Amino acid sequence: MFESLSDRLNNALKGLRGKGKLTEADINATAREIRLALLEADVSLTVVRSFINRIKERAVGAEVSQALNPAQQVIKIVNEELVQILG
Repeated sequence: MFESLSDRLNNALKGLRGKGKLTEADINATAREIRLALLEADVSLTVVRSFINRIKERAVGAEVSQALNPAQQVIKIVNEELVQILG
């Protein structure tokens, strides 16, 4: 189950890699793929909604770190939120 989820998350985030600038549509498309991956892994709908909302809140309009490009920044946000949920 975790390998499948990991593969799905990697595929969702792969679309962001290499992009210099992200649009809100890019973030929404990635969030949709992450949402589907989590739901297929039997994660609770309320947890998924909360997780996706936090990612969108942090990613849209977020100030990008000098060390990271926008795509890496979104990947960092997803990672931090996963760590927060899993503990």
